[in-house]
Amino acid sequence: MKSDELDIPAALAALARRWSLPEAAAGSLERLVSLIGSDGSAPTTVQEPERVLDDHLADSLVALELRDVDWHEAEIADLGAGAGFPGLPLAIALPGSRLSLVESNARKCEFLARAVAECELDNVEIVRERAELWRAGLDRCDVVVARALAPLPVVAEYAAPLLRAGGSLVAWRGRRDDADEVAGARAAFQLGLETREPVMVKPYPAAERRHLHVMVKVGKTPAKFPRRPGVARKHPLGR
Repeated sequence: MKSDELDIPAALAALARRWSLPEAAAGSLERLVSLIGSDGSAPTTVQEPERVLDDHLADSLVALELRDVDWHEAEIADLGAGAGFPGLPLAIALPGSRLSLVESNARKCEFLARAVAECELDNVEIVRERAELWRAGLDRCDVVVARALAPLPVVAEYAAPLLRAGGSLVAWRGRRDDADEVAGARAAFQLGLETREPVMVKPYPAAERRHLHVMVKVGKTPAKFPRRPGVARKHPLGR
């Protein structure tokens, strides 16, 4: 279907039905789609309405299918929030939860502020900070989400210190990578996390090789984590 033929309200209503979203969600999502397409400084190359619906909105909301993750009335952090995905759609879908969009880039934070205002969200905090330096987030989060951020060991190191006991990390990935998963499991062990079997998801009909990786905080994260900025990427755990 071409962009000019796409019935955006109908497509958003279908998304809302699929994930049983609140009544006001479709309108907020429509405003977000419009902003992504019209704001020249939006930090994403995906701006066509049908691609925003699939690659951003549906791909973000599909995490709600994870029944073992407690999303409701939760403290959630989106690390490396960028253009606001998955954080903004989750904030719209979960008005009873609090979302912290953690992003170190000032221009991206400015766009996030415009998006929060446009979508009339009162459950979102924009944190202009690197994940490793966000001290206010330590032991605070019920859920940490990360989409297209870094290899699993790096994401695990960013997330573990932020999670409360029993909290969950949800990492969006494409095709499964055995080496990355093994390293991620080793890193998780060092960080007080326990890995779960990756879940294959299909956020929209044409989606292929989409997986959600979940790690649960089952022990105390050693005080030496997080390491200083940049170290996790240069010297990842579990390798």
